[in-house]
Amino acid sequence: MSIVFACMDADTLGGIQQVTHTLAQGLAVRGHDVHVIGLHRAATPFRYVAEPRYRKHVVGRGPMGPEGRLARRAADRRLRAVFESVTPGFAVLTSPGVVTRLVPMLPRRLRPIGQYHGSYEHARGSWHLGSIRRHYPELDQAVFLSDDDAWLFSEHALLPNTWSVPNPLAAWPAKTSPLSNPRVLGVGRLEGVKRFDRLISAFARTGNPGWELHLLGDGAEESRLRAHAEREGVADRVVFRGRVPAAQMPAEYMNAAVLALTSEHEGLPVVLLEAAAHGVPAVAFDVSGGVRSTGPELVPAGDVRKFASALSDLMSSPDERRRLGAAARARAAAFRLDQVLDRWETLFAHMTR
Repeated sequence: MSIVFACMDADTLGGIQQVTHTLAQGLAVRGHDVHVIGLHRAATPFRYVAEPRYRKHVVGRGPMGPEGRLARRAADRRLRAVFESVTPGFAVLTSPGVVTRLVPMLPRRLRPIGQYHGSYEHARGSWHLGSIRRHYPELDQAVFLSDDDAWLFSEHALLPNTWSVPNPLAAWPAKTSPLSNPRVLGVGRLEGVKRFDRLISAFARTGNPGWELHLLGDGAEESRLRAHAEREGVADRVVFRGRVPAAQMPAEYMNAAVLALTSEHEGLPVVLLEAAAHGVPAVAFDVSGGVRSTGPELVPAGDVRKFASALSDLMSSPDERRRLGAAARARAAAFRLDQVLDRWETLFAHMTR
């Protein structure tokens, strides 16, 4: 069958894009005719798959932002040309913005699936929930990242068509971290929503000398975060590593003892899954059903004092790190790529009955 994934921007470094390309490659390897559409061109394209077995189409000629009528018409022509080349199947629309843009244009032979990569907690605090309420009931299926989120959207957005499929792990490591290197890992864009300032403050309060906090990612907040580390008295132990290529991330997990996640909101962070697969325990703010499903040590959202306490407990106890790391890896097995692909194919089969 044909499967089309459509993103606002398919090539920026981000969680939606990483998951989309991982699923596209996996389903293409299984023999499906898979296409990935980017409605806009990435300002800094990132290559997720070295040898893609699927076809990629970028229909917009500029980055996300205001789009003139002529540019929109040209993009729409390119979209229709892609749709005309695709045989019957499914269109996975990866965000509310993509749903509102593409549903009026989809041919009837492509059955629309509205995917949402955020949590219900995040959606209700933004325009997303209103858009989902208006547009997702008309789709053939609405897909969320966890059973908790699917239930919450079903109850509070009155969706009759919910389903849950988690994000996948692209690979399963053969080895796990020894958890002996005194390093806490924070991974993500250095932007406000990730709240690395809270992580730096929590790390400073742990009082565990000899440990370092490594932040992997780049972004506009770097200078402010460096100044914050200076004020907290840990500038010499907070290491800003910049963007790390995907191929080098397994080595980063192997050299870490704890992962820390302090985001204001998340859907189902792949970084939690990757760390767990490497046997690395995590501390995270309790911000979504997706975060809860991966089994980290949960802390009430925004509570830096409790986060510091949970982080310090893991930093101080090798036995506890090993126990929680082994449990995390066992739980992460449910997110292996083959199992997630099976769930997508089960969904497709359900829709065709």
